[in-house]
Amino acid sequence: MPRKRKPDGKKRSLKRLVGARNLRQRFLIVCEGEKTEPLYFNKFRVPKNVIKVIGIGANTLGLVRTAIELKQKGDYDQVWCVFDKNSFPAESFNNALSLARQKGIGTAYSNEAFELWYLLHFDYHNSAITRDTYKFRLSERLGFTYKKNNPDMYDLLEDKQENAIRNATRLLQEYGDQHRPAYDNPSTTVHILVQSLNKVAV
Repeated sequence: MPRKRKPDGKKRSLKRLVGARNLRQRFLIVCEGEKTEPLYFNKFRVPKNVIKVIGIGANTLGLVRTAIELKQKGDYDQVWCVFDKNSFPAESFNNALSLARQKGIGTAYSNEAFELWYLLHFDYHNSAITRDTYKFRLSERLGFTYKKNNPDMYDLLEDKQENAIRNATRLLQEYGDQHRPAYDNPSTTVHILVQSLNKVAV
């Protein structure tokens, strides 16, 4: 007489799969820029119910305070702020980083501008340059004039992303324990957010 299969075999494996899906973390990313950064992060290949990206047009402390409010209202595993040093006072920039750290919010900052992250996809840079120079160098490497709010930047740079992560990591390591985010130009932590998103990519 043939042995009967255990009736719960398939159910058990299905439950395991459902449980694995439920473990995927949910991200809220609150950006200083209303277009450039949201256009980039919305292109990550993660399920739409996993990531919410908001561009609010606020800076430093205002941005972090908004992120704190949204974190309290929503069900998110990771909340991040994305902002630039630009010409904001060092005190404001440092206070924003400190407040975010106290509230368990990640910071993907760039000193001086988000375009540094783009540029690191092509080359390693460890000397300060102006915003106009970022645009000029990006245009050279892209082969066309770089313009902010280009909706295709993620796709254009995706195959060089590992290079950017290596370069950004190396740049932070150069500063070592003496790293001062408000003064260390160039520097960025965008790669840390990128690596976190890649862990939940499909």
